[in-house]
Amino acid sequence: MKKENIRNFSIIAHIDHGKSTLADRILELTNTVTKRDMTNQFLDNMDIERERGITIKSQSVRINHKGKDGKDYIFNLIDTPGHVDFSYEVSRSLMACEGVLLVVDATQGVEAQTLAHAFLAADMGLEIIPVINKIDLPSSDPEKVCEEIENTIGVDCSNAVLVSAKTGEGVLNIIDEVIDKVPSPEIDKSDNLKALVIDSWFDTYLGVVLLVRVFSGTLKLGEKIKMMATERSYETRNLGIFNPKSKSVKTLSAGEVGFITASIKELGDAKVGDTITLTEKPATEPLKGFKNIKPMVFCGLYPIDSNFYEQLKEALEKISLNDSSIDYEAENSAALGFGFRCGFLGLLHMEIIKERLEREFNLSLIATSPTVVYEVDKTNGKIVKVDNPKNLPNLSEINKIREPFVLISLHSPKSYLGGLLELCESRRGVQKNINFISEERLILEYEIPLSEMIYDFYNKVKSITKGYCSMDYEPTNLVESDLVKLDTLINGEIVDALSLITHRSNSYYRGRDITEQLKEIIPRQLFEVRIQAAIGSKIIASETVKALRKDVTAKCYGGDVTRKRKLLEKQKEGKKRMKNVGSVEIPQEAFMAVLTSKE
Repeated sequence: MKKENIRNFSIIAHIDHGKSTLADRILELTNTVTKRDMTNQFLDNMDIERERGITIKSQSVRINHKGKDGKDYIFNLIDTPGHVDFSYEVSRSLMACEGVLLVVDATQGVEAQTLAHAFLAADMGLEIIPVINKIDLPSSDPEKVCEEIENTIGVDCSNAVLVSAKTGEGVLNIIDEVIDKVPSPEIDKSDNLKALVIDSWFDTYLGVVLLVRVFSGTLKLGEKIKMMATERSYETRNLGIFNPKSKSVKTLSAGEVGFITASIKELGDAKVGDTITLTEKPATEPLKGFKNIKPMVFCGLYPIDSNFYEQLKEALEKISLNDSSIDYEAENSAALGFGFRCGFLGLLHMEIIKERLEREFNLSLIATSPTVVYEVDKTNGKIVKVDNPKNLPNLSEINKIREPFVLISLHSPKSYLGGLLELCESRRGVQKNINFISEERLILEYEIPLSEMIYDFYNKVKSITKGYCSMDYEPTNLVESDLVKLDTLINGEIVDALSLITHRSNSYYRGRDITEQLKEIIPRQLFEVRIQAAIGSKIIASETVKALRKDVTAKCYGGDVTRKRKLLEKQKEGKKRMKNVGSVEIPQEAFMAVLTSKE
């Protein structure tokens, strides 16, 4: 196949704007998948993706198509996620492309992730083709949406493709636009093999599978390859493409996207973003990889049964290969035993990974409440990073604490502006900008602490705007704040898994919220359970779960009142002893109680 006839492109959009449905129609109308084999969300191969209706992992597929000019073309199509937590998947998919289809819902218009993905594609110098989807719906307004795209993104929409991914109307026009507008791959003039690892996953039988985009040279079956970052060499055992099912090929040449297996067993050797070259004729410089995004939200994952610690360790190793953005290290909790401190890109990312660990590896896990990374200047001059409240130094050792801030973009109808302003101000936010993109919609930008954003912020936004607001965020910088460690005590003992770091001005309200919610969540025992929130040795909120009372006097009928008193005194002594030796079982919901407010 001539390189001039290859087109590599991605589909990018806000969540729920119809990327996966559009990919389905393209596969169907180009006869890549027969109607008999076709299923909804064809490229979403995880059960959790189909159930939630979202894309989590980018998927690549090769499409063969004869254009209007009679030439045979090869399309390498990559369907990408839309949620902000999976933006790293989008960034690495775009590295393999020369163009993108920017899909916008004709009924909802430009939303937060539409902007984020479009600017990412523009920064990489990719050709952007605007696609207005869902034109079959009665409430669609393509002209208004085109105007929004031009005003906010600056992409010319005079030739935007109007489609309905559900019915297939206009989808073949997209294929013609891709052929005309997306450039063919630029080929590096050197003969040395350079292939970028854009994704990797673990296969039980093949080991590590690498999805690569070849930028220069040709890779043949049986040749020895070298990973430039780790300088490890392997012999290629299998080369292939997804069409859409895996299909073996003998060579992968410049401009093509395919997969490699080479009996790679060490999980750390397959770095996403690494450059593959030939061992005998290596390239001098690696390809420019995409930046590794650092985890923003941390939580502890513990097996309910401590005997499953090793299984959890193996599961995290395998899932981290499939998803390189996860960070984890072993930790020990007095309340929960041995587990791992894991870093994620956001709350949805954390939720998805926990669910995948439980489903794919048959584990029962407890997740502690999420925290963020703080930078602490100690009085001795040292600077330490703290991602776990229990590692925060004593107040006497702290000079200052800095916390991460994020820039939040809220795309909302203007009628909800008042409620959003009030919410952002209450979360210690600093207003940056208000931009009215049309008569009805606006973009509100605020800089707020990341710790405030993960504390029930998105739920509040959805509640205020009745679900009509979309949100995007990106990290900005570290800002000095007056922060304190808030401990939760159960019967006088600190439960380290329920500790958190919060701003001093909010500490009383957070402590009161947590104790009130734990009172409702913790089941009643045969003894009294005391729940307290404390800063250092100072108790700032307290609640009590009353004891279950067994009626010990039920069988005592008749006779003197001292008989009843004797039985009650005996019960009282027993309860006092039980309180000393009794342990309280804390349900999983308690660890998430610190995330939600009672308002």
